[in-house]
Amino acid sequence: MYDDTHKKEFTGASRYVLDDELAKIVNISMALEMPLLLKGEPGTGKTMLAHAIAEAFRMRLIVLNVKSSMKLVDALYLYDTLTRLNDSRFGDSKRDVSTIEEYIRMGKIGQAFVSDERVILLIDEIDKADTDFQDDMLDVLDQMEFDIIEIDRTIRTKHRPVIIITSNAKKDLSDPFLGRCNFHHIAFPEPDTMRKIVQAHFADIDNELLEGAVKTFYRLREIGGIEKKPATRELINWIRALKADPDFRPKALKGDVPFLGILFKKSHDYSTALEAIRR
Repeated sequence: MYDDTHKKEFTGASRYVLDDELAKIVNISMALEMPLLLKGEPGTGKTMLAHAIAEAFRMRLIVLNVKSSMKLVDALYLYDTLTRLNDSRFGDSKRDVSTIEEYIRMGKIGQAFVSDERVILLIDEIDKADTDFQDDMLDVLDQMEFDIIEIDRTIRTKHRPVIIITSNAKKDLSDPFLGRCNFHHIAFPEPDTMRKIVQAHFADIDNELLEGAVKTFYRLREIGGIEKKPATRELINWIRALKADPDFRPKALKGDVPFLGILFKKSHDYSTALEAIRR
């Protein structure tokens, strides 16, 4: 596929509302070929930004979901020793068990490096990993190469990927890590921006429903004692449920809050919100 990312600017996607500052940092990061680190509370659109860039430029998206127990090699490649052992025992495979390369599988970063076209590499929730993982990963992304020890081979990137890294700010990132990324904090959308986001998902939404849903949503987010405030995705799913209910009328939002469990997923939060509404 033709790579036109160096000639076009990112201005958003069909369902991603973009502010000017975020657009600028995305485009400068792509121009400088630097990783873009995004911080913000869950539901602010950090992960969806990578999907939006992929949509806008018609590029393949590769997602590395970081886990607390993950080692860097897991993101680079896997030597499948178990399959090789089984092949050698049972002898019914078309693979040549004497060739270790037959049993090397690329991890998500490895897939991005060997791709025949430029891709978006999303490294999601980097703050779950330990400091060594973070710093070693950026060494690999700086050099755009890594070694497969088992076959004494160096894998070098064919096309430098567009790298988006997200963090929920649950744990501090190391200074070396921060120093090698561009950074942007995505604040939770203001009501006016949220209206635009909702309209991007529901082009034909009734204005009374739009206003009532957004006002109720922000009112619920202000309830004290809530551990996990409802985010944009909860609002979108809540509106979807309201629209699907044939008995629902927008005027009902002035008192009751139907489908409260779509907005609050934790039992304590649900009970706290319900009590606040009843008061």
